[in-house]
Amino acid sequence: MELSNRVQHLIEPSIGDLGFDIVRVQISGKEKHLMQVMVEHSDGQGMTVDDCATVSRAISALLDVEDPFKGPYTLEVSSPGLDRPLVRLRDFERFQGFEAKIETSRPLDGRRRFKGRLLGVDGDSVSILVDGQEMKLPHPEIHRAKLLLTDDLIAAAEGK
Repeated sequence: MELSNRVQHLIEPSIGDLGFDIVRVQISGKEKHLMQVMVEHSDGQGMTVDDCATVSRAISALLDVEDPFKGPYTLEVSSPGLDRPLVRLRDFERFQGFEAKIETSRPLDGRRRFKGRLLGVDGDSVSILVDGQEMKLPHPEIHRAKLLLTDDLIAAAEGK
């Protein structure tokens, strides 16, 4: 199991107990690791700096005990923001109707990059409207995806 997945499985229960969901764990660097953990409130409310500090302290305590890194590491905890990454199937479903950019790990229908309106989830496939055509992208093939900052997304975030 890759290191970021191991760390996510290690910290997820405790972070969940605090009322947060992990959006993504990314680890980079060879000599000194940089671990970026993106979290959000389980109930959907906005994140504060104090929330990030609370999560950071909890993760640090867990990693001090388990120590999955060989050598030093830096921990960064953040919220996903408006133009957030889409990782889990439920992310694609939750943001149905909004614009997204998706990159697949291998070409599908001759392309790897897709930009359009999310139509939802069907099984383990993400449906997206690209240039007026519905495309179904297998979730396991999605390498990277994120919401695009649009007026509709901003209005939804402001509760309009």
